[in-house]
Formats: sequence, structure tokens, C-alpha cells
Amino acid sequence: MSSHSQHHYFAGLDLQDKRVVVVGAGSVAQRRIPRLLKAGARIEVVSPEATPAVEGMAESGELVWHRRAYAGGDLDGAWYVVACTSDGEVNARVVAEAEQDRVFCVRADDATRGTAVTPAVAEHNGLLLGVLSGGDHRRSGVVKEALSEALRTGVVDEHTEPHEPGVALVGGGPGDPDLITVRGRQLLGRADVVITDRLAPRELLEELGQHVEVVDASKIPYGRAANQSVINEMLIDRARAGNFVVRLKGGDPYVYGRGFEELLACVEAGVAVTAVPGITSAFAAPAIGDVPVTHRGVAHEVVVVSGHVGPHDEQSLVDWPALARLNGTLVLMMAVKRIREFADVLLEHGREPSTPVAVVQEGTMQGQQTLRSTLDGVADAVERAGTQPPAVVVIGAVAGLAPERSA
Repeated sequence: MSSHSQHHYFAGLDLQDKRVVVVGAGSVAQRRIPRLLKAGARIEVVSPEATPAVEGMAESGELVWHRRAYAGGDLDGAWYVVACTSDGEVNARVVAEAEQDRVFCVRADDATRGTAVTPAVAEHNGLLLGVLSGGDHRRSGVVKEALSEALRTGVVDEHTEPHEPGVALVGGGPGDPDLITVRGRQLLGRADVVITDRLAPRELLEELGQHVEVVDASKIPYGRAANQSVINEMLIDRARAGNFVVRLKGGDPYVYGRGFEELLACVEAGVAVTAVPGITSAFAAPAIGDVPVTHRGVAHEVVVVSGHVGPHDEQSLVDWPALARLNGTLVLMMAVKRIREFADVLLEHGREPSTPVAVVQEGTMQGQQTLRSTLDGVADAVERAGTQPPAVVVIGAVAGLAPERSA
């Protein structure tokens, strides 16, 4: 441990409604200001120029920007100062004035010459973590990330009391376990019972403690499926038995995930329930397969459509003729089995046969594949390739875009 880090005293500052002066408005200020705003500080920035982000904060009234060079007296009445200009002499003057006024000052270009240092900071479920390493920013950043990950995954459990009984509807994302949200992973680490789907991130189940009950409620397309009413009953019964239940789904609970049905069932039964959004595969799978769903000058609209029933099925709620007239992007979910029907109905109502189509199978997963075709040929292409669910179909000009990657 360096001697410099040994003489620091770690303390939390209450900056609510207190004047904080930031001298400089470059990238360093852009990184530091948001947390100061979150702390409730009244921030005044002194700098002739600013990054667009800092300028935007000033225009929105989040801070006051004095568009000029630093001058003596700018620190009057300040409780805390950050010197972060690109000019070392200016930063030294700021530190000197701050020290004379007995105001703690961070010097961004040389932490050892300031009277305060900014730790590497992370937030986790109401905890604020800070790491100081005597000016070795890389070291403090690495340790901060390791501590955050340990808390997120449950390796370190910060909870003093068990979670209250109830249900959390957690979107697990498109399949890659790293793409679940931080909040989703936190709640999963506190679960007594996990009721999971086939498309939920399977690797996350391995991290669960031995005491956690795992219930497979997989709904396999066109095969056996757990009845939704049975799933609702399981959620309610396990919660009423005093458990914290996580309903782990693929994608987002409210995007063709029946999450709102489960929420309604829990509310009607008087069971506490919360929903945690997830990254939907409707956009994530195309993105990971190098298919944007929007692109400037190409598509200004995106429509996500369920393909679990055909276009001529009496249960269908989709206006296919209207979709065929759109110029933007169509994203079809659960559509592989009936891709020929969907292509035909779009062609019938006016979509160009040459419209590009991309089919991304198992997006973000090990078996990921991207098939590119056109609307009049995609059904045959899918058949030849043996494409199987889960897959996302993107129809529109954006599907014809592709980056040129070097070999």
C-alpha cells in the first residue's frame, strides 16, 4: 500500500443543496458531474468550452455554466471543488485557492496534489461502494468491478434479512447469461424458488444455491407446454408458503412472455409482485447478428409481430394488409414454422418480392446463425438451411445492410 493511500480518510459527503464548483468542462467533468447531481449538489461549472453532454446539462437547468476562464473568487461559498481543466497551471491555482478557503478540492490531472481524491465508485441495491488505491485508478477500478460482480452474483450477500415473500417476474434477456439486467441477477440470487422457461438463460441456474427449488415450466413451440393456469398457481402457492419466487423468462416478461397475465393473477390473489424488464430478443438477436432494426435514412418505424398463429387464423389480431403497406421494418417472433404463410400474405398485399429478409437463429447463443434472403425466397431458404426456433425474422431494407468485416 502506498503512503499516499494510507493518509486518506474515507468519508461520505452530504452535498444536498450545497454549492459545488467544477472548473473545466471536458470529458473528466462529464464523468464526475452526474454523481454530484445525484447527490443533490448545486453545481456551477467554470470553463470557456464544454462537451456537448455538459452543455446539455446546462441547457436543461441541471447546472449553471459560467462560459469563461477561471478567476479568483470563483470558489467563494463552495463546499467542494473539482479542478479538471486540461491546463495544469489552472488546476494548481484552483487547488491553492481552495486550500486557502479550507475547501476540499480534487485535482483530476494529479490526485496527489489535491486535498481530496475521488474513489472508484459503484452502486448496488442501496449500497455505495468506493475504492481508493493511492492514485492507481486502474487498480481501484478493477477492485471496484470485482466487488460489484461479487454482490450482483450473490458471492457476497449483503442482506441481513431474508427477502419478503412474493413474486418477481424477471426478464432474462435473449439467452446469453451476461445479458440479464443487474436488477434481475440480484433478485435471482435471493430466490427461494425459481420457475424458469426453456429460453431463459440456463447457465444462471448453476449459480443458484442448493436450497433453491428450480421448477421447469418450459413452453416448447408446437410441443408439450406447461399450462399457464398451472404456472400461475405455482407462483401464488410458493409465495403464500413464505417463499420469494423468481419467474425467470427469456427476453422481456411483457413481450410475448405472458408476464402481465402472471402479474394479474398474483395481484388478484393478494401476492406481492414486481416486474423486472429484460432485453427483448426482438431487437437483441438481430443486433448480435449484425442486423439493425432501424437505420438513418432507411427505416423510421419498427413493428414487432407475433407469429404464433398464421395470418388467416381466426385467432389472429394482426392487420397483415396494413403491415404489407408499411415501408419500415417488420420483426416476426415465433414465425419460423409459418414463414411461407407470412411471406405470401405480405407479397399478396404489396410488399416487394425483393425486400431483404434476415433470419437470426439462437441469437446471442452458441448456435447463433444468420440467414439472409429476400421475401420471395426466404421460405425456401429457411427450409434448405433447416432453421429452427428460436429465431427472429427481420423484414425490410435494414435486413439488406451488412458491415464489411476484414477476414
